[in-house]
Amino acid sequence: MKYTLSLVIAGMFILGGINMLEAKKWDKTFPKSDKTSVKKVTFHNRYGITLKGDLYIPKTLKKGQQLPAIAISGPFGAVKEQASGLYAQTLAERGFITLAFDPSYTGESKGTPRHIASPDINTEDFSAAIDFLTTYPDVDPNKIGILGICGFGGFALNAAAIDTRIKATVTATMYDMTRVSAHGYFDAMDAKARLALKEQLNAQRTQDYKNKTYAKAPGLPEKLTGQEPEFVQDYWHYYKTPRGFHKRSINSNGNWTVTSSLALINQPILAYSNEIVTPILIIHGEKAHSRYFSEDAFKKLTGNNKELLIIPGASHVDLYDNLSKIPFDKIASFYQENLR
Repeated sequence: MKYTLSLVIAGMFILGGINMLEAKKWDKTFPKSDKTSVKKVTFHNRYGITLKGDLYIPKTLKKGQQLPAIAISGPFGAVKEQASGLYAQTLAERGFITLAFDPSYTGESKGTPRHIASPDINTEDFSAAIDFLTTYPDVDPNKIGILGICGFGGFALNAAAIDTRIKATVTATMYDMTRVSAHGYFDAMDAKARLALKEQLNAQRTQDYKNKTYAKAPGLPEKLTGQEPEFVQDYWHYYKTPRGFHKRSINSNGNWTVTSSLALINQPILAYSNEIVTPILIIHGEKAHSRYFSEDAFKKLTGNNKELLIIPGASHVDLYDNLSKIPFDKIASFYQENLR
């Protein structure tokens, strides 16, 4: 149980006002493509929080043309300059307009206090991205999908269950953040441990109010001892090395607030996923510690609109940036088939 709470929290744990500035300095963790252009955009959710995203546009876009679009976010605790940006750029190369965005309270998006998670607001962030895309002139408003990575895979399914404007959904290396927060990895937390967790978190609320601040949860270690679980080492080698480090990423250079998980442990986000009627592609690595999240989510989905794709030999983090493992051709063909 040593890593359960800390890693969950750390991220393992108007149309008016659109600011469309060409991204002049490349600040991503992946190479820039010569097949797409990228613009900084801002939009807001229905809580009034201003979100910032990178809009990737194929250079083949013709004047007056409207393309299908995809809103992308995740992993939990990451920023748009990491995995979601890589997915966005790669899918834009394949003919989609894509929007990689920072969720509320993180990255370049607004919201205070910082580094707070909410199953409601983070689901709403996807719908806010749809608001933006449906009103963007180069997007066909009837051909919009979403893609959630890691913890935002669960939020993506929750968004697809409520937002009928979403026509196709992909999840990659999905976490159900509410389940892992409430029950620990592999549902190992019993009722006694859950009660102890709630007592701890609510005691921290009192201290935070007294101190007029928000205590930070443990994150990834600055150095590995070699004794950490393999998946923790995998996270470290992504977030803490030049491979995936970004100064605005919570998992690279910060900490979630301790009490963030209070919002997660009592809100099962997949409660209504069986009501999704639009196509869903769920992708996970064969060797990922988190594979059971995707398999169980897939079982709950009903009808013939679902597909589960297990990538041979892939770990959880492989689907962040390993181009030999991420099935971009399959993802693109899924959207081409279902956003037409």
